[in-house]
Amino acid sequence: MEKIIDETLQGQTLVKEKKENNTKKLYIESYGCAMNFSDSEIVASILDKQGYNTTNELSEADLVLVNTCSIRDKAEQTVRKRLEKYNAVKKINPSMKVGVLGCMAERLKSKFLEEEKIVDLVVGPDAYKDLPNLLEEVESGRDAINVILSKEETYGDISPVRLQSNGVSAFVSITRGCDNMCTFCVVPFTRGRERSRDPLSIIDEVNDLWSKGYKEITLLGQNVDSYLWYGGGLKKDFKSATEMQKATAVSFSNLLDMVAKAQPGMRIRFSTSNPQDMTMDVIEIMAKHKNICDYIHLPVQSGSDRILKKMNRLHTREEYFRMIDNIRKIIPGCGISQDMIIGFPSETEEDHQDTISLMDYVKYDFGYMFAYSERPGTLGAKKFEDDISEATKKKRLQEIIDVQLKHSRFRTEQHLGKVEEVLIEKESKKSNLQWSGRNTQNTTVVFPKEDYKVGDYVLVKMKKCTSATLIGEPVGYGPMQALSS
Repeated sequence: MEKIIDETLQGQTLVKEKKENNTKKLYIESYGCAMNFSDSEIVASILDKQGYNTTNELSEADLVLVNTCSIRDKAEQTVRKRLEKYNAVKKINPSMKVGVLGCMAERLKSKFLEEEKIVDLVVGPDAYKDLPNLLEEVESGRDAINVILSKEETYGDISPVRLQSNGVSAFVSITRGCDNMCTFCVVPFTRGRERSRDPLSIIDEVNDLWSKGYKEITLLGQNVDSYLWYGGGLKKDFKSATEMQKATAVSFSNLLDMVAKAQPGMRIRFSTSNPQDMTMDVIEIMAKHKNICDYIHLPVQSGSDRILKKMNRLHTREEYFRMIDNIRKIIPGCGISQDMIIGFPSETEEDHQDTISLMDYVKYDFGYMFAYSERPGTLGAKKFEDDISEATKKKRLQEIIDVQLKHSRFRTEQHLGKVEEVLIEKESKKSNLQWSGRNTQNTTVVFPKEDYKVGDYVLVKMKKCTSATLIGEPVGYGPMQALSS
């Protein structure tokens, strides 16, 4: 739940540019959060060196991989249906191999391989470099599995291919794993403990993206604010670091400062933040650099202190309010979005009203709202009974969605009449005569194409809006355009 899940991308088949010398075909689908889609790029890069081109035609694939998510039951059920589809095709093409990657791989390894016998290989999030060896095992007629969680692996030495990218925006992974044992979340058990990537490798990747024409990056992690590089190793072991390591350690605010300075013509975003780990120096660095976007995804999960405690969220309602107040003070107009879980075990109507009152205080720009679904292996599944009826969950979720829609419109309307810089990302879905991009607050903006092109920074005067989209007229190039040329 800590990660943004874009429903429009679920199950997307990822395709990269073909290499003439590659003779095998890889079909790879991704489900879940941005981290999974980023991991699929790492996998494609590793298999590229093993002679695989990607394909979006399942029937012609030599190897089919599905990168899975365990955050919600819906995602697991979708993946199971896809596996049934793969195996139907496999009966026609028996040489085709099927593998499961990611979070479900770690959690359901024995089911997939031994009980249900529906896949040939199972590979956890920290074992992608072992894919060549695992594929050799499969070719020899043996099932292959590696779901060992690493204390070191960050894939900092892998240059990810950019799969079906718009050529403008890219993800750059900076951390892996999570130490926050939220009772609803399976991530610490499927992705392991928190470790950070060498900042120099991050800067190298950012510089490489810039050289290839990218104009925006999102620094990515389960909890980016917790980034801490002191030479490698788990974050929890930092207390045992040498005095020199502690003195030269790089925090998230340090990294953000380094990245912004490295490419001043490139927009910088980051996700996801955790209220308990976000510090004021991060907000101050954001305010210092014009190329760091005025947008923070700050999951709260509930507005009730009682529920927050049961979730093992290490922040209170009042602490969250203070953080919001500080953000608004230092970065006026900053876009803020949320994650919210509705119907957590024992949630009362009073708890639910606390969540609504918190939303009324913050008035988020947008949000990601889900009804609680018990995930096997989590602390919540072990400790709490899922005692809120589906009908109550559905009713409360709809109420939360309605509140968010009202607030989204309120926030979007605040942009009307203003001239704001927009980075063009793609053609508008509704008209081939319009461009679509985002302003610094992450709000989608559409406007007439005129003579502008994808990747341009354009000043747009906001004329109209829906609850989530601004509609405007271009008035010239933005100040970032000169820096990005």
